[in-house]
Amino acid sequence: MKEEDIYSELSSIRNLMERSSRFISLSGLSGVLAGVYALTGAFIAYRLVYKEDSGLRLRDFYANDPLVLWPLFAIAMVVLVLSVFTGVWLTIRQAKRKGENYWNPVSKRLLANLCIPLFTGGLFILALIVRGEYDIIAPVSLIFYGLALVSGSQYTYSDVKFLGFLEIALGLLAAITPGFGLIFWVIGFGFLHILYGAIMHFKYDK
Repeated sequence: MKEEDIYSELSSIRNLMERSSRFISLSGLSGVLAGVYALTGAFIAYRLVYKEDSGLRLRDFYANDPLVLWPLFAIAMVVLVLSVFTGVWLTIRQAKRKGENYWNPVSKRLLANLCIPLFTGGLFILALIVRGEYDIIAPVSLIFYGLALVSGSQYTYSDVKFLGFLEIALGLLAAITPGFGLIFWVIGFGFLHILYGAIMHFKYDK
């Protein structure tokens, strides 16, 4: 057997092992669109929470107003639903295009590892809302989202782990910088998603 044939066989074996242990049909474009949704939602939230003369610091008067809180909650839910729907739809489409099964043991483990930190963080955020601790909701959402990405990264592209670490770092910075939660939220869920999605798209969406 020629040397190039050996390398070809080894490459095929490696690709087969990767496909059997990692879900490689995640859509980079869905990350870009999720970032766009987040930026749009953040802009609307900014207009609700901040006033033209308040700068970038949180003003409790507006944040604690029930007439503002419920619209903010609705905006967050719309952004979440759109992001999840877009991610699922584009991932299924990409898996079909690659001739892969999008619902397999690996994708199930990926989903489980993502959902545990996400649901835990979601329940924690609900507890914060009940207690009126609105100023740390943004840091908590970033930290738990980052933990979910790091947890799920073992079943997909390693790039996801680095995005998770960045989200956690942003959450910690937001926690020690009160009054700027929306800015860190925009960076984490908006700009980082767009950057990560673009990199993933040009790197893997072939």
